[in-house]
Amino acid sequence: MHSRRHFAISLEQASQASPALSQLIGQAREANARLKAITPLLPPGLRHSVQAGPIEGDSWWLLVKTSAAATKVRYLLPGLEAHLRTKGWNVARIQLKVLHAAPWQSPL
Repeated sequence: MHSRRHFAISLEQASQASPALSQLIGQAREANARLKAITPLLPPGLRHSVQAGPIEGDSWWLLVKTSAAATKVRYLLPGLEAHLRTKGWNVARIQLKVLHAAPWQSPL
């Protein structure tokens, strides 16, 4: 019986070996950088409710914990989009995804 030896590699090494993984890591870093850029514009009480989501072309998704928080963030979207464009990101639209909708509400 032959035994295989598996060697652990770092995430950086794996991303260098896989273009798809490298692209995914780059998008995650960019999404987190965008979130960091807009966080000061969010009211302090909402900051914990917003997470960076995926980037799809010129759209970016924000993941929001509750529908109530999403309603409040929705009013801020034009300013957040404009702020990101001034920072050099090509953001035509920020979309929201509610993570925990109330049982009586349908998900967005």
